[in-house]
Amino acid sequence: MSRRTYLFLFLLSLAVQFIVSRFQTVPGYLDANYYFSGGVQLAQGNGFTEPYLWNYLDDPAGIPHPSHGYWLPLASIVSALGMWLTGQTTYEAGRLFFILLAALVPPLTAALSHRFFQNTAFAWTSGLLALFPVFHLPFLPVPDNYAIFMVAGGLLFLLADRPHPWFWMGVFAGVMSLARTDGLLWLGLTFLFILWRVQDEKLSFASLLQSGALAFLGFILVMGPWYARNLGVFGAIMSPAGSRALWITSYEETFIYPASKLTFDSWLASGWSEIFKVRWWAFTNNIQTVIAAQGHLILFPFIAGGMYLLRKDRRVQLGILAWVILFLVMTFIFPFAGARGSLFHAGAALQPLFWALAPFSLEKVVAWARSKNRFTDHAYVVFRIALVQIVVMLSVWVVWVRVIQNGWEEGELSYPAVEKFIVENGAQPNEPIMVLSSPGYYMMTGRPAFVQPYGDVNTLLEVADRYNIRYYAFEAQGRLKPIADLYDNPQNYPQFEYLGEVDDTRIFRFP
Repeated sequence: MSRRTYLFLFLLSLAVQFIVSRFQTVPGYLDANYYFSGGVQLAQGNGFTEPYLWNYLDDPAGIPHPSHGYWLPLASIVSALGMWLTGQTTYEAGRLFFILLAALVPPLTAALSHRFFQNTAFAWTSGLLALFPVFHLPFLPVPDNYAIFMVAGGLLFLLADRPHPWFWMGVFAGVMSLARTDGLLWLGLTFLFILWRVQDEKLSFASLLQSGALAFLGFILVMGPWYARNLGVFGAIMSPAGSRALWITSYEETFIYPASKLTFDSWLASGWSEIFKVRWWAFTNNIQTVIAAQGHLILFPFIAGGMYLLRKDRRVQLGILAWVILFLVMTFIFPFAGARGSLFHAGAALQPLFWALAPFSLEKVVAWARSKNRFTDHAYVVFRIALVQIVVMLSVWVVWVRVIQNGWEEGELSYPAVEKFIVENGAQPNEPIMVLSSPGYYMMTGRPAFVQPYGDVNTLLEVADRYNIRYYAFEAQGRLKPIADLYDNPQNYPQFEYLGEVDDTRIFRFP
């Protein structure tokens, strides 16, 4: 394919991303709020700190708190780059490079397809499938890791069949590890790929060691500074927050206080019946993610077919292994995170490979049917066009429902009204507030914020006392069973001073 073709796909994708972004005035959900707010902190010269807490898993002393202990920093760094470039800390500046990265995905996917098949028609189809990525489309222009993972994963697969790609495969494994904890998987897969190559080419043990060292060098050049920072801050290369998440028995326990309640014994105490029930729930949800979200419904059989047809290709074997490992980890080890989006997040690195394989598989199906005299010679062209048209329609439908019809926000747009209310009731600028989305509240108002902890009314009071929190915005969507009565009957709780209600958010002042 010519450079002009790749440029055309890039510009077309840039237009699509820009159009979608016009309907997204805020990052829109907790993860993206966090990454964008982290970018603001960096752009303002505050470093890797955060004037908000969104969980209590590392038993934080207070705010400002070391940032990116649970979620990793790359998306915030990319967001800050746009702010540094423009000299502004606006949302438009913060998502600038995410739109550009998302626009790179279709030409990169087309290049990967062409590397596999040397077929221009396949490459065009793959590029167009990546241009309209259905369930991924609303998430690509926002500060998150989807576009980062697609670009890094696509480049890793693109380079994998090159002579001696080990250093760069290590670099891209490092990029994914700096973006998400599960990115570390790609370093292990890179080492395995090196072992396969050494076996296939009957190279020496010295070659194995040299190649592995190059891959690790690329990885550590990216991750080394971050590990050094964590050693200085947490006394370990990773925050303790992630390990405690192993023992949660419900999603709400992600926000539990104190986090010391999360232990292996507490996990066992939930009972084997509940443990298996949760994992079956995660399994059924993750199967849906694989077929609907990653496979776009209609593409799934062609993705699976392409992997089967090219099952002897080491790159495809790498993709299959990554897919299986991610599915198992997100089902049995981190079932709540996996079923609530982590599998969808982590699998983004595989999407360019999926889109590259699907048209080849479709052509083989049509060729088989043509050999049985069931289709004409032009059937493949018709089916290829129809496949792209269906994917385009599905993408438009997802954007309409997820972004336009339902609104791209999770309560953040009501926070300025809450802020106005508490200021009118005497709130001083640096007095913290407890809310459902602490990064979102800080992002919209600039006020320090703490997440509503999971627990009972006494837990709320304990957290407020420890961290000197003055106000509590109790949102209707945060009305969990242990504290539901506080929302329904605020007059029954003299420990709280009930101030009033703003857009279904009931506002209290702590004593």
